[in-house]
Amino acid sequence: MNRLFGAKSTGPKPTLNSAIANVDGRIETIDVKLAKLNAELTTYQTRLARMKDGPGKAAIKQKALKVLRQRKLYESQRDQLQQQSWNMEQAGMMQDNLKNTMTTVDAMKTTTKELRKQYGKVNIDKIEKMQDEMADLMDMGNDIQESISRSYDVPEDVDEAELDAELEALGEEVEFEGMGEMESGVPSFMMDQTAPPQFIDEPPEAGKVKEAAG
Repeated sequence: MNRLFGAKSTGPKPTLNSAIANVDGRIETIDVKLAKLNAELTTYQTRLARMKDGPGKAAIKQKALKVLRQRKLYESQRDQLQQQSWNMEQAGMMQDNLKNTMTTVDAMKTTTKELRKQYGKVNIDKIEKMQDEMADLMDMGNDIQESISRSYDVPEDVDEAELDAELEALGEEVEFEGMGEMESGVPSFMMDQTAPPQFIDEPPEAGKVKEAAG
């Protein structure tokens, strides 16, 4: 049976890239042959340009025509192979794009699945309630801050003229007390005391105080 149909192939299956490489290799082989034919044609053209009409020139011309027909045949084969290579490259690009698209779709499916799991754990009502509580606490803090600020403000009904008069009276009082201290020689804070400070054992004598002041 194997003799009729052949044994089953166990080698690696051909891929698109290997097929493209095979075709490109054939194109390179044809390019080498075309280069030889072009060199041969150039030689024949040079000889024909120097020869006069006759049997010899006619024979060279026939050889040149034969080489020219071969070149046309190889050029046609090369064009076909180049078209095949181009088509396979386009198919490979479409295949790669399809693979990339499928990979992107799979990644999006996985991401969507994970997002659904994560969002399923989020309680929107609790978040909104927490935001409301935070807003209430911020409002309460602002009210407390405003209350503290108002407690340190000067009453609006106080007249500036009264403040100026009170300040002037304080100045006159300070000047009057200063004059009294200069006349008596004893500072007012010592004159007002009825008992000596605790750190003094005996009260000072009036004469000694005057001498010390003098």
